[in-house]
Amino acid sequence: MSFLTGNKNIAGYICALAATALWAGNFVIARGVSDLIPPVTLAFLRWSVAVFVFTPFAIKTTVRDFKTIKQNFIYLFIVSILGVTIFNIIVYYAARTTTAINLSLISITFPVFVLVISRFILKERITLAKIAGLVIVIIGVISIITKGSVALLLSFTFKSGDLLMLLAAIIFAVYSTLLKRKPKDISIVTLQYSTFVMGLIALSPLYIYEVATSTPVNYSTTTILSVLYVGIFASLVAFILWNSAVQYIGPSKSGMIYYTLPIFSGLLAWLFIKEGMLLTHFISGFLIITGIIISNIKNRNNNLNTINPQQQTHTNKL
Repeated sequence: MSFLTGNKNIAGYICALAATALWAGNFVIARGVSDLIPPVTLAFLRWSVAVFVFTPFAIKTTVRDFKTIKQNFIYLFIVSILGVTIFNIIVYYAARTTTAINLSLISITFPVFVLVISRFILKERITLAKIAGLVIVIIGVISIITKGSVALLLSFTFKSGDLLMLLAAIIFAVYSTLLKRKPKDISIVTLQYSTFVMGLIALSPLYIYEVATSTPVNYSTTTILSVLYVGIFASLVAFILWNSAVQYIGPSKSGMIYYTLPIFSGLLAWLFIKEGMLLTHFISGFLIITGIIISNIKNRNNNLNTINPQQQTHTNKL
């Protein structure tokens, strides 16, 4: 990537787009292997791979910061449970009953939930622009869940996967809000590695139970490559690319690039798992992205600007 360093803007946008595309692939993989790998097993394998690959690069820093980890154990444990354990399990369960494009469209609503959480828990002010953006985003989400059908809205026959993904977005908003309160003495590497490990440990008993009660996974080429992808590319590589993007062009511009996630998810889902894209998806995506932009338009110099995926692991993450 050294050939890009002469132009930091180009490098930043390319890194942000690449990271977003890799995170989009996580949703497509989740949907594509939903009948092959149980949700908890996929989450456990994902973070096992991530921890294994990350260890050589993070172990020295983490050992050096071990005293800091002990001092902030409760904070790190809560963050890891939310961002690694619970969030990922819910996403992979959601993938069983909804499409990859729906997963990605609903997932990008989390900044709006951050605004709500910040208002009621942290007592931070919500402007009229934020309220207007919130309303537009809610309309977009309802449009996804109901496929634009008023009759479906009135009958409440929603797909469980859409509602689960909405719950996951709320959980990720809580996680992101906590990351905004990260103790200054915890480095990014220590934060990521320790939460990876703690989240994986928390997943272990659930994984053991699922293995004991579910049909054994057939570790074919498809399943192995899928696990390696979500563990390496959708976790570590995307994280490195995203942090490079934030360094080059800043969190605000990077955060706006993240909202292209549904575009990548839709294209990848269409190419690899033959999911169709409906007009409702384009309208809903337009509404959600417009709402999020409006909710941040008067907030450029505020810490509550777009809650950017620099503060996501993978993740998250995603």
